[in-house]
Amino acid sequence: MLLKRSTASIPRVLEQMGGLQAQYAPATYVGLWSRMSGLRRSEVTRALEGRSIVQGTMMRSTIHVVSARDYWPLVVATDQARRQWFARVYRGPYDESDFTAACETVRGLLAAGPQPRSVLVDAVGKGLWAGVHLDLVRVPPSGTWERRRADLYGLAEDWIPPTATTWEAALEWLIRRYLSGFGPAVATDIATWAGMHVDRILPTLERMDLRRYGSEDGKELLDLKRALLPDAEVAAPVRFLPVWDAILLVHARRKAVIAEEHRPIIFNTKTPQSMPTFMTDGVVAGTWKYEAGKVHVSEFAPIPRKWKRELEEEARALAAFHA
Repeated sequence: MLLKRSTASIPRVLEQMGGLQAQYAPATYVGLWSRMSGLRRSEVTRALEGRSIVQGTMMRSTIHVVSARDYWPLVVATDQARRQWFARVYRGPYDESDFTAACETVRGLLAAGPQPRSVLVDAVGKGLWAGVHLDLVRVPPSGTWERRRADLYGLAEDWIPPTATTWEAALEWLIRRYLSGFGPAVATDIATWAGMHVDRILPTLERMDLRRYGSEDGKELLDLKRALLPDAEVAAPVRFLPVWDAILLVHARRKAVIAEEHRPIIFNTKTPQSMPTFMTDGVVAGTWKYEAGKVHVSEFAPIPRKWKRELEEEARALAAFHA
């Protein structure tokens, strides 16, 4: 939807995108604004409050916002991979029983309803909190534009009724969501986005009825049967992207939307979350920031005149969205 803004509902847009990475709450709003026609900030907040969209830990053990319909399949599909990742990176002796006990403590506290993060951390300790093997959601107003800190949590099963699904069915659901947002893609792209080893998804890919292409370098590209591909010569409009926008991450690197000499500017030790960026003709052309009521752009190279006016108009619209 970076070629043409959508008029679909917020949940449907998120489903087509495969969700949005949402550690920084305003990134959700800006990411949707760039892809939706006439979106207002209040609509996103209402969708979070009304539970048609949900914020929780899913792919790559990071916070995403997804539709309510997508939440449980994506959680089930990534559960084992998330646990294995945490066991590898946990600092100190890893004892599953410690985390099982911490889960029960947190579950008991949340039985009365959502609780501040500080209450949960105090009850189990910071180290165990990070690895609690329990599906939690950010509860509004936490994680909204108006209250950006993720400081209020609830049990996912209380917030969104669980959906009965097998791991195999959930994995196919996840694959379809990735291809909807990023296809055509190689199998390793899908696995990297999901945060799991490619061997875990290969049997499911073999069973699925997918469209298959050959890439220029001889690799197999996969896509959904009915997916539309734009013409190679289509002109991509100016678009502003938030931090952590998934099209910039490594699983989408093959899309070549960032010149490699610019990647260290966007991703570095000072900005691991990336910089807010803008695109002209489908390529990242600079960074931006909102300050003193205006969106200020920093160009990587002089912007051709044919894009200047559109860039200025889009910047004014984004500033109005902030205001």
